[in-house]
Amino acid sequence: MATTSKTPGTATKAAAAPRTTRAKGAAPGEHETRRENAENGFVASTSLAADLQRVQVDLIELSLQGKQAHWNIVGRNFRDLHLQLDEIVEAAREFSDAVGERLRALHATTDGRSRTVAETTALAQFPNGEIDTSDAVDLITDRLETVVRTMRSVHDEVDAEDPTSADLLHQIIDRLEQLAWMVSAENRRPAVK
Repeated sequence: MATTSKTPGTATKAAAAPRTTRAKGAAPGEHETRRENAENGFVASTSLAADLQRVQVDLIELSLQGKQAHWNIVGRNFRDLHLQLDEIVEAAREFSDAVGERLRALHATTDGRSRTVAETTALAQFPNGEIDTSDAVDLITDRLETVVRTMRSVHDEVDAEDPTSADLLHQIIDRLEQLAWMVSAENRRPAVK
């Protein structure tokens, strides 16, 4: 913090500029970021931030629904699916963190609050209570594919503005499609020749 002096030998603290600003009409505690001197890089447009936010909420919701399934599945192949669901949850959490940090690196904010996620996710609500493992396989496969659809729907717009963010989407799509294939195989049977 800078100091100023009115008379020799006396120093007083000058008010430092705030690091964040509160937008007009924002609730107390809600602030927009202010770029600092060292942060002179690429800044996300409103549309780029919105596209990445759509991906972010779907990934957060996927991690929550994966845990809901993990806790409540019953039936054949319980243990393998129970462990596989944790793998999906871990991937979704890591990916949502990567997207959130990408947004922050681009001087945008991310909103992972529970109300925002619930109101804006493309994922259908997961059923409550115990669920048969074969039903859970189909439900989780659908959720994985829904997140991938969201990413594919924003990909070209993201790529046009920021190929680096598109590269992140490529990595996430690759892994989620692999997980969808692996979990869906639980309910598949070989094709009859």
